[in-house]
Amino acid sequence: MLPESLRLLLLAVVAFIAALLAAVSGFGGAAVLLPMLVAIFGVREAIPILTVAQLIGNASRVWFNRHELDLRVVAWFALGGVPMALAGGLLFAHAPLAALTRVLGAFLILIVVIRHLPKLRTFRTPLKSFALIGAAASFLSALLGSVGPLMAPFFLAYGLVKGAYIGTEALSTVVMHVAKLIAYRESAILPLHAIMSGLALGPIMVAGSFAGKRVVDRLPERVFVLIIDVTLVAAGVLFLAGWSKL
Repeated sequence: MLPESLRLLLLAVVAFIAALLAAVSGFGGAAVLLPMLVAIFGVREAIPILTVAQLIGNASRVWFNRHELDLRVVAWFALGGVPMALAGGLLFAHAPLAALTRVLGAFLILIVVIRHLPKLRTFRTPLKSFALIGAAASFLSALLGSVGPLMAPFFLAYGLVKGAYIGTEALSTVVMHVAKLIAYRESAILPLHAIMSGLALGPIMVAGSFAGKRVVDRLPERVFVLIIDVTLVAAGVLFLAGWSKL
């Protein structure tokens, strides 16, 4: 077991790097941060803490892109997402930790595999299908922490680009996270220290995002994408093998 001060310092460094990588590559920040949270706090606390931190980050993206939101997409997403986020959050409180850790490991590896599948250029997401997308994404997110890499293709295939994509996806995610936090709180798995830990990560991740903008034009994006892929696969293998807390 590492000293607590060293663990917290390591968490701060990883949170900064995760935000920096996300700012450069556009994805992967939460998935990179989640393994470190699991290593320090365990699965049961890591996912609620990550949810709080994600809520802050997504809310800021909603504000910055507030004039380009597609509220119809958000409404349909919420229709299926809210009830399934609540259901997933309640189930998460009672899920076996060993099984949940292994499912998380498989999920992280699956993210890498899906990201490298050929893109379906002719596919276009129907508006009403966001109810099903929201239901599936919210349920999985409540159990596994982050499904951003799996959600993104559907928002992009609907035709959202740039600020409209960033803001609309972020607002949909905010709705999902609020429902998850309600379920976590009702299930007594969102203690005050978990909330404070998530809030404390906010400024660190903002700093990482700022740094990411500084380096995005100086280093090849493929380097950062490769780092994310390697991190996710390595963490996935360790979780499948039953990695214990630091």
